[in-house]
Parts: sequence; structure tokens; C-alpha cells
Amino acid sequence: MTSIIDKSPLFELSADIHIEATAEEIYDVVSDLRRSGEWSPECQGGEWISGEPATVGAVFRGENLRSEDVVAWAPLVRGTWYTDARVVAAEPGRSFRWMMLSHAGADQESVWGFGIEPAGRGAVLTHHFRMGTATAGIHKIVADLDETERAKFVEEWTSKLAQDLDATLQRIKKVIES
Repeated sequence: MTSIIDKSPLFELSADIHIEATAEEIYDVVSDLRRSGEWSPECQGGEWISGEPATVGAVFRGENLRSEDVVAWAPLVRGTWYTDARVVAAEPGRSFRWMMLSHAGADQESVWGFGIEPAGRGAVLTHHFRMGTATAGIHKIVADLDETERAKFVEEWTSKLAQDLDATLQRIKKVIES
């Protein structure tokens, strides 16, 4: 039997919000990953560790924090941990995306990003996440779970991701419009 963890994409979600600012103003904010702590439910910010910041190929080390109540029953990393991501798209005023890297620095099919489309008096900001095949981290989380628990994890993690996308957009809107 094939596991739910083997489906691709494992996760694919997006959310959008209208922001009263130019596409360029929005891009300048969302492409500065050091500011992630102002809007992300998990990423507290971080630093650029290689390349020209916010350009394709640059690598960002994020500092993340996850509370005990997030999918509390699952064996997730709790507290503070670090991730590295490489910028894979940087089109000012249009698109900014980054791919999560494994601990060994290899590309993973785990991509976060923002798309921006001018609309009326401002622009629509879309926040998206796609995980094609499960990352090493997901495999570690589900290693000791049976298939019913794996399905429950995917369902609850999908819900958490959707909430995080919405919360992130609400916070970015507040940062930019205030």
C-alpha cells in the first residue's frame, strides 16, 4: 500500500489579500526575509548567509520557533530551530520565492513564496506554499506513525499551514498599511 506521505504534491496551498500599496512597495517588504518575525507565525527572522540578499541564489538562514500546542500529539521539532533556504525567484513587484534546503544543503521540493498583482488602489498579495515530495523532516516526523496517524498528521498540518498563510497575510497588510 502506498502511504499518504508518498503523494505529490504533499501540500499545495495559497491565500491572498488586497493591500493598499504599490506592487513595488509590497515586494520590498516581503523580499526582506530578515523581517519575517514581523509577520510569520513561525519564522522569527534570520540572516542572509551567502549571495546578494534577496536575489536568486542567495541563501537565508531562518530562526524558527514552534510552540507546544501546534499539532501537539505529533513528534514535531519544538522550541527554536534553524532552516536554510535559497531564493529561486526574485522579480521586483511581481514574485519572490525560496526553496527549503536539507541539512546537507540539498534542494528540497518545499517552496514558499509571494506573488503580487496590481489591483485597483493597491495590489493583491498571494502567499503560497508547495511541497512536492515529502522532505527529510516530514519523513522523520511520520517515521513511527501508522497510516491512520500519517493521514491525521497531513490533515492537521494542512490546516495549520492554511491558518499560517492567512495570519501572515493579515500581519503583512498591517505592517505595510500602518
